[in-house]
Amino acid sequence: MPAIKNTASPPRPFRCVFLTLPNYSLIALSSAVEALRMANRVAGQEAYQWSIASLGGHPVAASNGLALAPTVALADVAQAHIVFVCGGIEIEAACTADVMSALRRLSRRQVALGALCTGGYVLAKAGLLDGYKAVVHWENMTALEERFPKVVFSRQLFAIDRDRYTCTGGVAPLDLMLNIIQSHLGKDVAPMISDQFILDRIRNDQDRQHVPLMARVGLFHENLIEAAALMEANLEEPLSLDEIASLVGVSRRQIERLFKRYVGEVPTKYYLDMRLRRARSLLLQTAMSVMEIAVACGFQSPPHFSKCYRDLFGHTPSAERRNSRLALLSPGAGPTPV
Repeated sequence: MPAIKNTASPPRPFRCVFLTLPNYSLIALSSAVEALRMANRVAGQEAYQWSIASLGGHPVAASNGLALAPTVALADVAQAHIVFVCGGIEIEAACTADVMSALRRLSRRQVALGALCTGGYVLAKAGLLDGYKAVVHWENMTALEERFPKVVFSRQLFAIDRDRYTCTGGVAPLDLMLNIIQSHLGKDVAPMISDQFILDRIRNDQDRQHVPLMARVGLFHENLIEAAALMEANLEEPLSLDEIASLVGVSRRQIERLFKRYVGEVPTKYYLDMRLRRARSLLLQTAMSVMEIAVACGFQSPPHFSKCYRDLFGHTPSAERRNSRLALLSPGAGPTPV
């Protein structure tokens, strides 16, 4: 449950600080800030204040190359109820010792901490999410689960656990903020904000951030979406197509027809490619051995894993990892995104 005390009328403006790291996601940050702005407008009071901050006080470029002004130094922020770490691509390079030290100081002062998009990586690396339920962008989830076993990672849109507020990227920070606003200002203000932003509903912490195939086939193909979700949930020990069909409650032939018609490939190929894409993420984002990755993605035979990987990506898993490491050593090369 939120650590913030519920109150129908905050005695003073609730202050949020957004710590921008290099290559942060601008859509995630703006979604959060706009929710606060609109809350003040529809509530008819200055319920919220916010600042854009960086460690040195200079505007930081987002992943799209834009920078926001004014930007203040984090150390110059006199008071904050929550400090959100705003991440994006190449987050590992942005996670410096100075950033982690600053966040640990805030935690010792009992300032609530949050994270947008991959900002949760920074809190996790600083040890500030140990024992907490937390969320990062779904593309980075598997690698971080391996790297930070003390963090209880969730695949939902956002997580509020005591004094930690973490969220995936895109427009999901808007949902996080609407839920926070609702806890502060009551149940009437958040729907008014939703109406202003043309949202059909306010999502909560039970909504999944990533549902396989939903963007491609829409909400109405429930059997197809359920089959894809079962595949994603069973990568280490793949289900047979007959088992998937039984769990969905349709025939194997019906599952095959649905995939062929709406996805353009047979379900076994879709499932195999899903496992191989997960393997590629682990190769690039973790120190797991090729053998460990093969097993984690449901391949019992390393030669079979290597052949399937080469068929999809054009090179073997070992070559993929070797090439990525060589790229990091090249002059001017950036780190592999987490």
